[in-house]
Amino acid sequence: MKTSVYTRLVKLVIPYWPFLVLSTLSAFIYVIFNCLSIWLTASLFNNILTDFDELIQNHEILTRTKVSINDQLKYWTNELILRDSPVESLKVLCLVLLGAFFIKNIFLYLKNISLTYIQFNLITSLRNRIYGHLHSMSLSYFDKARSGELTSIVINDVSNMRVAFGTSFHKLFVEPINIVVFVALLIIINVKLALVAAIIVPLTGATIIAIGKSIRRKSKRTAEKIARIMNIMTENLNSIRVVKAFAMESHETERFHKEQKRYYQLLLKRAKLRLISSPLTETIGAIIGVTLLWIGGRDVLVSAGMTSEDFIRFILILFSVFGPVRLLSNASMELQKGVASAERVFDVLDTPSAIVSKSDAEQITAFNERISFDQVSFHYEGSDTVLDDISFELKKGTILALVGPSGAGKSTIADLIPRFYDVNSGRITIDGKDICDIELNSLRRLMGIVSQETILFDDTIRSNITYGINSTDEDQLKAVARTANALDFILEQPQGFDTVIGEKGVRLSGGQRQRIAIARAVLKNPPILILDEATSALDTESERLVQSALETLIADRTVLVIAHRLSTIQKADMIIVMDEGRIVEQGNHDNLVAKKGLYSKLHKNQFRY
Repeated sequence: MKTSVYTRLVKLVIPYWPFLVLSTLSAFIYVIFNCLSIWLTASLFNNILTDFDELIQNHEILTRTKVSINDQLKYWTNELILRDSPVESLKVLCLVLLGAFFIKNIFLYLKNISLTYIQFNLITSLRNRIYGHLHSMSLSYFDKARSGELTSIVINDVSNMRVAFGTSFHKLFVEPINIVVFVALLIIINVKLALVAAIIVPLTGATIIAIGKSIRRKSKRTAEKIARIMNIMTENLNSIRVVKAFAMESHETERFHKEQKRYYQLLLKRAKLRLISSPLTETIGAIIGVTLLWIGGRDVLVSAGMTSEDFIRFILILFSVFGPVRLLSNASMELQKGVASAERVFDVLDTPSAIVSKSDAEQITAFNERISFDQVSFHYEGSDTVLDDISFELKKGTILALVGPSGAGKSTIADLIPRFYDVNSGRITIDGKDICDIELNSLRRLMGIVSQETILFDDTIRSNITYGINSTDEDQLKAVARTANALDFILEQPQGFDTVIGEKGVRLSGGQRQRIAIARAVLKNPPILILDEATSALDTESERLVQSALETLIADRTVLVIAHRLSTIQKADMIIVMDEGRIVEQGNHDNLVAKKGLYSKLHKNQFRY
């Protein structure tokens, strides 16, 4: 059975129980002094409006006949504030009232700061958990999930939870206690009027529940819509060159405006519901309040069934109840928004990674013999077969090249070796060990990958080269840059190795970015190297420099190279030719040209001019 969102939220709070206890105790003390301040305010009005001699006389009567809790409370109040003269009594009452307000607000602060500490720690921990969980997910998850939506969940939905629970926890924690104590005092003062006042609770509760359910549904749709907007923005900003090249600015702007309009309409509907809840509860409260004024007023003026002091106190406490009820109503609306966001957050956290290390996975530190593909077949989720019965060996110290038309499955083979995806059938082994039985990080530490799409970070050249390496001295950094044919252009940069290169390395040319990636691979010094069309997107001069760097990099290493330009792999020890997910030819360059098959055809097409 699926655990409810509320239960999971409670479990997240439990580790902070000391602060929860402090907040609870502070809330109780706050409520006591809040009620005391209202009780004393009623006494202040009564003492001003009533003759002092009559007050003394009434107190003497109470001393002899304290027949109810209400009488007992009034007796203790008089004992606390009544002195020899009206002025002295007023002075004591004002000081006690001031003290009650002062103590009340001290504990209000303690209650709020304790819950704020829980709130900020909880949300920070939750955001860290989501981000860490995303890093544990396999590439197949990101093939389906949109980056804009994931960003929205990490930033917006967690932020919604913080805002919602920041206000809701404060109010849901203390306002019910306030209401219970106020209602108890109303019953103590006058049972008949309290029963009439009790009508407000089910009426208000039904209103809050009905509106809250609708707000929760709309909040979830709103979160999905803002995720869609963020996805459009991410796509457009990452593809701004294409947008401008095809003069599609107006089209993309219009698409954004349409999504914004839908988002606005959802926000407006949710706001209408949220804003109507407070007037509704206040209107219900006002109707009950006026009814009680009429009934209570008649009791005082006509039947003398209630003293004026009790009536003043009852009305003050009654209208004090409306405040917590209204705040509780607003808190419920905010809570529903937070729960809707929490559902999206937990959906991400509940998604298991398709690629994980087994509990008894073996750590490996070296590559000794060979990588073997044994009847491997693979397809992406929801797609046709990409690889069909693939078998080959890559021996240590050799270079194996994969060639073939686009869509033949070459890059998929490169993705299967470091377990970015798992095979559907067959197996891949390293030195005879199935890679599924090898600890994931130790497997990937054996490999260096240089791909066609160079992935660089908006950081310094130094940080991009040393990514994943704990410590590197300046001489070593220059050596790997020189090996990658990158040192000259790096030293020409304004701050040399400390130059920030912009998002995805936008301030460098394609060839420069690729040589930074090669320098990163050189520094890692992996025994197994995977080159996925590392030069296909470069101009002739950049390709020459990068190819030179690659030749230095692959020396004395085991290399799997995927090549579009056949000139770059003619010296490979073994060339495997693929077509439609199957191996159709294999051999060295000369043998394959002589066979007059697919490789020979591809070779002729590239060198016919």
